[in-house]
Amino acid sequence: MRIGFIGLGNVGAKLSGSLVRSGHDVTVRDLDPEVAEPLLVAGASWGESAADMARDNDLVITCLPSPVVSAAVLEGADGVLAGLTPDTIWLEMSTTDEDEVTRLGALVEAAGGHAVDCPVSGGCHKASTGNIAIFAGCERETFERILPVLSLMGREIVHTGRLGSASVLKVITNYLAGVQLISTGEAFMVAKKSGLDLNVAYEAIRVSSGNSFVHETEGQLILNGSYNINFTLDHEVKDLALFDELGARLDVPLELSPVAVDIMRDGLERFGPRAWSSTVVKRLEDDCGEDLRGVGFPDYLVDREPPTHGHEVVVDGRDDLTA
Repeated sequence: MRIGFIGLGNVGAKLSGSLVRSGHDVTVRDLDPEVAEPLLVAGASWGESAADMARDNDLVITCLPSPVVSAAVLEGADGVLAGLTPDTIWLEMSTTDEDEVTRLGALVEAAGGHAVDCPVSGGCHKASTGNIAIFAGCERETFERILPVLSLMGREIVHTGRLGSASVLKVITNYLAGVQLISTGEAFMVAKKSGLDLNVAYEAIRVSSGNSFVHETEGQLILNGSYNINFTLDHEVKDLALFDELGARLDVPLELSPVAVDIMRDGLERFGPRAWSSTVVKRLEDDCGEDLRGVGFPDYLVDREPPTHGHEVVVDGRDDLTA
């Protein structure tokens, strides 16, 4: 299968790297040609335009910073839709809005293609090794066609159902992670103010009912002081806002979500859009005049698990296997 990959940011470069290492015929493109250099050296080709990539490949993947950018890459004069040929698959791996990915998917399908929303979850360190989780929203037949490719980029792959369903689940998981990030910082600060050793606090939380994925990942980077989660505050605000807007559209009286959005936006104003998302905890450090530091914590995350060929997560009891 010939693959085009558009968007070589923190996540996209790592996902496309897994495809190049697998020996696939991969064409890559980004607004910054320099970020493509390691992939080109490794065997990828350069795409002159999104239209060319759609015309010349069986599968076109986009991994972009926002729904607005995704729309521009698809609908622009030299965009994906301008070159799309029948039976080509568009795989949207950005974190996006359900309504927007459904709208763009309809345009892809009207041109004879197939659309999949396919966000990832688990952090850049797991994207590097191909151990990240992947959600895929699409028709079952399309899912089975792309599963071998997804299995090269991720470990656990969930077919979520209809187009758009994966995007809903992605903003849900991002919301949970955002709330856990805020609560992790607050927990550490209460521990520090209580006179507890933060190394002891970290381990006690890790082995307890208070543990979370965020505690074991971003918690370490907070205690190191690097905050380097490889994900920026502008994207964190965007992701939490997507969840908040979704809840409003569905008439869900969200209570924690608006508070979390306000906290993240305040962090954005204090530290700037390109600060790491974990830096939001520095708000509390500054307000309390206390640094949350432990001993021996890493300044960046490395996935120590060996790369594993991915597989579909079978969901018991689901009633939409043909969706």
